[in-house]
Amino acid sequence: MRFNDQSTTNKLLLVLAIPLVFYILKELHFIFAPLMFAFFISLLFIPMLRWMHKKSVPRLLALVAVILIIAGTFYGAVKLISLTGDEILHGKEALYYKLDNKIGDLILPYAEVLGLKTVEGKSTISSILMSPQISERIYKNFGDTFMFFQQTLVTLLMTLFFLVLILAGTFNFKLLMQESLLLRRTQTIKTYMAIERSIVKFLKVKFLMSFLTGLGFGLIAWSFGISFPLFWGVFAFAINFVQMIGSVVATLLAALFAFIELETPGTILLVSLLFTGVQVLFGSVLEPVLMGKSFSINVITVLVMLMFWGYLWGIPGMILSIPITVLLKTLMEQFPASRKLAVLMK
Repeated sequence: MRFNDQSTTNKLLLVLAIPLVFYILKELHFIFAPLMFAFFISLLFIPMLRWMHKKSVPRLLALVAVILIIAGTFYGAVKLISLTGDEILHGKEALYYKLDNKIGDLILPYAEVLGLKTVEGKSTISSILMSPQISERIYKNFGDTFMFFQQTLVTLLMTLFFLVLILAGTFNFKLLMQESLLLRRTQTIKTYMAIERSIVKFLKVKFLMSFLTGLGFGLIAWSFGISFPLFWGVFAFAINFVQMIGSVVATLLAALFAFIELETPGTILLVSLLFTGVQVLFGSVLEPVLMGKSFSINVITVLVMLMFWGYLWGIPGMILSIPITVLLKTLMEQFPASRKLAVLMK
């Protein structure tokens, strides 16, 4: 193969372009991450807009109806988080007491070794949290915490902005595919519909499994008298969207909290097994069955995508990693040249 062959030149250009694309994605994460969130959410509502169009509902009226549904969902989520916060605030004193009784005496010697002085008449946990060293550490990290919430709010607002643009037809993903990838209208429509079906099915199954997981965690916590059952339900639901890692984190934290709250070792073991069983049932058994063979993605691909998109976009990237993987896999299946890569992802 000669160096001046067009195919060789194209391959060299591709090799040079890929790092540039990744650099742009990382530097402009505050734009691309909300855009991808908005695109995936829009796929859930575009069929509704399409149905309203067939029923001769005016486009503006249909768009307003969908926006009201999204706003109502958002309000419900905020209200649920607010109730969860109130639940924690009202039960924090009881939590301090249980922490002190369960592990206060165990950590007291280590606290003294580290120079953390306890205040006489106060619980060990409260004394450690109020010690100058811990207070200073919390104060130093307050700026990072504030920045995290600020970035989350900005991401949310930009997602809503892009979502309205996509639903209004200002941003046309189908046209973008036709102009940049496929160049033929028939193939564009076929590929777009395949992507829409794949992503919508994935999101519906993932939402249902996450909801059932959160419901299971909340019911287990409520049944055994573990504090903050609403929090554990919401937490398990939300973190379950981070594939693999989320389920492990939720189960470990819930089991640790059960150890703090419950007294009988047998009950602690039973609750831990129930939390694990819920994750296994919905995440490892039902979810793959409902997804079907066409959505099968091997563990190595999942881990690589989690690390890659987590590195590029942080927590939003970890949440988006699997939907983006499904999108890329569906796209690659449409082209003979990339079909083998799609097979390797299974």
